Amino acid sequence: MPTPRHPLIKFVMMSTTFFFVGTVHGVLQVTHPIRAWLDSIGSPYGGPGRMIDPLAHAHINMVGGVVLLVMAVSYYLLPILTQRPLYSQRLVGHTFWWITLGVTGFYSTLLTFGIWEGHLLLTHPAAIADVHRYYSPIIATVSTAMGIGFWCYFANIFLTLRNFYKTRG
Repeated sequence: MPTPRHPLIKFVMMSTTFFFVGTVHGVLQVTHPIRAWLDSIGSPYGGPGRMIDPLAHAHINMVGGVVLLVMAVSYYLLPILTQRPLYSQRLVGHTFWWITLGVTGFYSTLLTFGIWEGHLLLTHPAAIADVHRYYSPIIATVSTAMGIGFWCYFANIFLTLRNFYKTRG
């Protein structure tokens, strides 16, 4: 009989994947031709370059890598420490999918628009405004997805702790 997969393995696998992407991104952005191009478009302080370095790089590593792992660890440890089940396994699943979709979308949006607007800055600066008008609704959508994941996580943790303290008297 096969061993059932632990529901938190996907958190660890995705966290590792995000860290991998983030480290490849970090190595690439310091290589000479890419670093020179990023500097020419404003990285890390302004212009389209800031979307690639530091924003995309930091978010894929910190939210995708670190936060997803911390969520997995806290979801694993909380039932052990409280000796009570998590409030909702459905919220665990929602946390994973919303955070994963949000981080992937956020990173992809920052990278895509940073490259696109960076190219335009050097070739057709007047066209940046036309492109940038698409950025806000897209980044708002993927940020909302990530936010829903965070709120699912917070709700699950707080409701689990509330149930723990209620039953302790």
